[in-house]
Amino acid sequence: MHSMIKDGLKAVALAAGPGLASVALAGNPLVEPWSGRYGGVPPLDRVQVEHFEPALEAAMEAYRGQLQAMTEIPEPATFDNTIAEFERAGRLYQQVQAVYGLWSSSLSSPEFQAVEREMAPRLAAFRDEITQNQPLFQRIKAVYESPDKDRLTPEQQRLVWLHYTGFVRAGAELDAEKKSRVAAINQRLAALFTAFSQNLLADEQEGATILSDPEQLAGLPESLREAAAAEAQRQELPGKWVIANTRSSAEPFLTYSDDRDLREKVWQRFVSRGDHPGQRDNKPLIVEILQLRAERAALLGYPSHAHWRLENSMAKTPERAMELMEAVWPPAVQRVAQEVADMQQVADARGTTFSIAPWDYRYYAEKVRQARYDFDENQVKPYLQLDQLVRGMFWAVGELFGWQFQPADDVPVAHPDVRVWEVLNDQGGLLGLFYFDPFARPGKQSGAWMSSYRRQERFDGEIAPLVSNNSNFLKSAPGQPTLISWNDARTLFHEFGHAMHGLASDVHYPSLSGTSVARDFVELPSQLFEHWLATPELLNRFALHYQTGKPIPEELVARIQRASTFNQGFATVEFLASGLLDMQLHHGDGQPIDPAAFERERLKAWGMPEQIVMRHRLPQFAHIFSGDGYSAGYYSYLWADTLTADAAEAFQEAGGFYDRATAKRLLDSILARGNTRDPVESYREFRGRDATIDALMRDRGFPLPEASSEAAD
Repeated sequence: MHSMIKDGLKAVALAAGPGLASVALAGNPLVEPWSGRYGGVPPLDRVQVEHFEPALEAAMEAYRGQLQAMTEIPEPATFDNTIAEFERAGRLYQQVQAVYGLWSSSLSSPEFQAVEREMAPRLAAFRDEITQNQPLFQRIKAVYESPDKDRLTPEQQRLVWLHYTGFVRAGAELDAEKKSRVAAINQRLAALFTAFSQNLLADEQEGATILSDPEQLAGLPESLREAAAAEAQRQELPGKWVIANTRSSAEPFLTYSDDRDLREKVWQRFVSRGDHPGQRDNKPLIVEILQLRAERAALLGYPSHAHWRLENSMAKTPERAMELMEAVWPPAVQRVAQEVADMQQVADARGTTFSIAPWDYRYYAEKVRQARYDFDENQVKPYLQLDQLVRGMFWAVGELFGWQFQPADDVPVAHPDVRVWEVLNDQGGLLGLFYFDPFARPGKQSGAWMSSYRRQERFDGEIAPLVSNNSNFLKSAPGQPTLISWNDARTLFHEFGHAMHGLASDVHYPSLSGTSVARDFVELPSQLFEHWLATPELLNRFALHYQTGKPIPEELVARIQRASTFNQGFATVEFLASGLLDMQLHHGDGQPIDPAAFERERLKAWGMPEQIVMRHRLPQFAHIFSGDGYSAGYYSYLWADTLTADAAEAFQEAGGFYDRATAKRLLDSILARGNTRDPVESYREFRGRDATIDALMRDRGFPLPEASSEAAD
């Protein structure tokens, strides 16, 4: 790989002259070949914001030179001289983009945000420059239509299909006028996505709730009090407590705070992110994004943005995705009615005179859970030490696949909080590196996600993947272990499921590697791995009390398992409301809407319980408005969960979650295969059949439908 990057830099020097090569790039670590062990690692400790713009420009110029050389090959197009060469091209660009993406998501200072606003449209234009490169597309098309294609391996045929359809879906066959308009739309969308994300980040960073009276802490567990005090110290507010305007901080507060007025205040700030009149109002951006997406879909020949996005998904059409969501919605809403009645009974018994409101839901749900299952999350939290749970994840994967994890302390990182492990397979060979960035901080987007700095491949030699998990856990006071909630622990295991998918990849070509699969399939490994958290085998070893070191009591584990379907009405409805609205927004013709009215009226028409808001209200719905990735695709979590519930039953049928034979089928049929074939085939090979909705309904404690729906086939 290093030689490919050096060739790219050579192309830059030839194209731009010695000035750019020797001055603008002098000492710029972003354009240097990655060095060190593990096939080279990014020099993250040396990167400065001022390095990004010249490095991106240089990388784009290098990529242009490589593509031009490809299109000038006099011989007819073949897999080797066109498709394989296209896979080799752009390595420097991918290298710089990986680090640029890291800064955008995790180290977004005002100085970087200025670079991002400048570069976002230019990068979008460059992507269109590639897909609208007619000589390049004609060579790819020639390979796709060649009768010799049948002689290629199945993986090579899949790669040809991927690149050909990718170009066509991006507009490669449009006339010049339509291509120009698509490119203009993409550039404007890139600017709007950046603005949406930066507005949301600003609201999260500036919308904290500051507490100054110890009585305002009533009901909060000690770990949350300590985290709020530590955040106040970081903000130089001694003697106070800070509840950040992020999910990882707001939701625990809403669950435990006895102060109803404060709960309402924190809730209002959290659900109003991106929804303030003025310069940071995301609603006008939403209107323009939806119009541009609809126009682009029409130019590309699709009825709607949703049809364009779902064409190569497992669902295939918006109608099938809606069918699944609409099948689950009624029983979920019915369950919410019962949950609210149970909570109201608890509230009334306390002498309250109010009806359950959205800022009460988590608080009283916790009271019901304590009463019904004798299960209090505060009883569990002392056993959920972050470091121990990370060890538990590694142990579980070792039990399943024989993998080993060893600290890689010599690998440079972008922030002192980040830790790195080398991951070895059951033969002791290198699988890749796992980076872990666990804590919230200014400039880091909220939520949790997995990313790849480099994908696995082996067509020009063995290249190990570099994958990262990123979370926003609240850092404990110095010297104290970080304790996390049960839900946060599930998130930890969820994201590691994605990392496991990236590390397990065993394919030839990077474009087909790891998590580069259909959006409604990519969540299967992550959602499935959540199941290992609750296994007694893992909890007994790694859920250790942070003071006594004793393992979690068996009867407490049993209570966790008995309460596993508790509050599923709430969890399902808040998710489905976001998924349904996402699909409705992107199934239309792009006529201007009032986002607030659209959200309010559609939810009312579906019978949305008044005690719940969408998990992601539109002005803060970064999944669908900070990029195209999950647009018309938020349903995919439910689609994948249909597969997940069915896959979990495969382990249960085999005797438990540590059955080695079932784990090997999962590894060989799904995790290692990447996008080398249709995911439907991968799942059938693992399970022996298609999944139905039945396992999902059982998993959530909902009544089974009268006839099974093969929604996830």
